[in-house]
Amino acid sequence: MISLEYKQETVFLISEAVESGARKSKACEIVEISLRTFQRWFFNCRSDQRKGSIKKISRQLSSEENQAIIDVSCHDRFKDLNPHEIVPILAEEGRYIASESTFYRVLRKKGLLNHRSNSKPRRKKNKPSELKATGPNQVWSWDITYLKSEVAGIYYYCYMIKDIWSKKIVGWEIHENERADLAADMFRSLELKYNLKGVRLHSDNGKPMKGATMIITLYNLGVIPSFSRPHVSTDNAYIESLFKTMKYTAGYPAVFRDIDHAKEWMSEFVSWYNTEHRHSSIDYITPEDRASGKDIEAYNKRNVTIEEAMKKNPERWGKRVRKWKRKDIIILNPDLKRDENLKNVA
Repeated sequence: MISLEYKQETVFLISEAVESGARKSKACEIVEISLRTFQRWFFNCRSDQRKGSIKKISRQLSSEENQAIIDVSCHDRFKDLNPHEIVPILAEEGRYIASESTFYRVLRKKGLLNHRSNSKPRRKKNKPSELKATGPNQVWSWDITYLKSEVAGIYYYCYMIKDIWSKKIVGWEIHENERADLAADMFRSLELKYNLKGVRLHSDNGKPMKGATMIITLYNLGVIPSFSRPHVSTDNAYIESLFKTMKYTAGYPAVFRDIDHAKEWMSEFVSWYNTEHRHSSIDYITPEDRASGKDIEAYNKRNVTIEEAMKKNPERWGKRVRKWKRKDIIILNPDLKRDENLKNVA
């Protein structure tokens, strides 16, 4: 623990340097403390540190001022207004008691902040549970995006499903509208190709995703649904990233002539994405190669090439040599609090 004497001496040296023309931040760097630490030490060294000593806070409101805030807020004229409305009205009349944040603090301390609307108070939406995939077809992410037609205001809708571990597009369809029964039919057709029992399926809160037909179908197929928070696109980041890749890829039509044109283009895109597109988040391996296990062979070839290049010119390489390896675990919506706790323990 740093002694009071050391703090006093440090504050004296920095203050003396500042009086001689030095910058306060630079003086703090020399003695290896932050500017905020200096300010705290400066205040503490000037204050009486004895237990029970009277400490005066210069900005503290008096009891009369606190009561004035309560009286004004509870007055018939202002009782239905919030502090952001009360303070400007008083200022227009030439009266200032305190800031909006101070109003809130005083009212909160007195228990005078409550939900007063006839509607239910807003509830906090918890972040969806993390979904962890250690192999293909364990966790899928899906959504619907619109495709512009040649007629303004009329769209085609692309239903698309992505395996978050391999990044492979495992299913897609295009329809003229968004409906839960169409989504349910798509997943029934996938049952012929994949074993869907136990698959974790994440989506947003759209009607096709949470419609009764869709939910019952998923239940019958053994698929476990998971949903994002309302209006939080980052809860379903993998599928949103796919849509961005799709709409920014070379050759993406500004508009589609008809639904057959949309299906034809989408078929070519899905084939390219799965078999040719090298995905950045899996070290530029194609989704098809990762799903089939060929990625390990590709990583090994890369590592051999690097080792041979290092042997030819060892002076060009440092101690740390890059190694490509498979990312065995992919997580959707990771638990950041848990990761932070683990760092603190370490």
